[in-house]
Amino acid sequence: MGTQRDHGGNLDAARHRFGGAVAEWLDLSTGINPVPYPMPALPARALTALPTREDMAGLSAAAAACYGTRAEVVPLAGAQGAIQAVPYLGPRGVARVLGPTYNEHVAALDAAGWTVAEVTEAGALAGADLAVVVNPNNPDGRRHAPAAILALAGRVGCLVVDESFADPEPELSLAPMLAGAGNVVVLRSFGKFYGLAGLRLGFALCGGGALAGRLREMAGPWPVCGPAIAAGRAALADTGWQAATRARLVRDAAWLDDLAAAAGWRLIGGTPLFRSYHAPDAVEAQDRLGRARIWTRIFPWSPTCIRLGLPGTQEDRARLGAALGG
Repeated sequence: MGTQRDHGGNLDAARHRFGGAVAEWLDLSTGINPVPYPMPALPARALTALPTREDMAGLSAAAAACYGTRAEVVPLAGAQGAIQAVPYLGPRGVARVLGPTYNEHVAALDAAGWTVAEVTEAGALAGADLAVVVNPNNPDGRRHAPAAILALAGRVGCLVVDESFADPEPELSLAPMLAGAGNVVVLRSFGKFYGLAGLRLGFALCGGGALAGRLREMAGPWPVCGPAIAAGRAALADTGWQAATRARLVRDAAWLDDLAAAAGWRLIGGTPLFRSYHAPDAVEAQDRLGRARIWTRIFPWSPTCIRLGLPGTQEDRARLGAALGG
């Protein structure tokens, strides 16, 4: 028990070490789109009334259409809300997580009493009562073909596929193949790609009705708030914004790769929402940028891996370039 849980976005820790007000910091420690979807005008009832079943059904339908799935869609308080619920979908047993990856998967299973191990090869997931694959993976960007992931479903009790960073690369998603896969749950984050993480919105796409029913029972009648429902329905239907954002993220990621290479860092991998690099000393690199009030992400399992999100403005790009000596 007591698996370590460390995350990006921990500006409190950065400010404790280096000082400065929140407004002085450029936070690149997360994989959140820095150019968010423009919040739509909210109807008054989004703030004053409890969400109705019709509201929730409309949000689920918008997500199903966006993700191209006929699976059952359960809205939740971010992908993290689903991660917290997954350990209670069935009896405790043996869980395996393909890693290294986002540490909340192991931590949540461990805290719930599962016998959990992180494995480094997909084949080692076979035989687990519950298996977790993050696709694309955080932080190294490792990718798996959807058909190869689906083939795992017959070799495990329950298969959980975390697609929190899949929005820029929809061809990686298992969502269109889910119908009838009764032991598979796909997790989707709304806040990362749409840049509205504070709304705390995500989805569990369930290949079978039994898993969807359990998740709905655990989530309760109002798992997401009115503003999240309104913004989610608008953003998920805005295909023009989605296409333009995918193209911009690819360009910005390429710019960041060039800057990192000029600084002597080697690309490990990543997604269009974040990039991971090999630096000679990740702690020193994070400290150097921290002194410039730029926060990044390093990992307890690697002395050389540093991960950066994308700067969102020309001013932020210039600031990062100056701090890296570019």
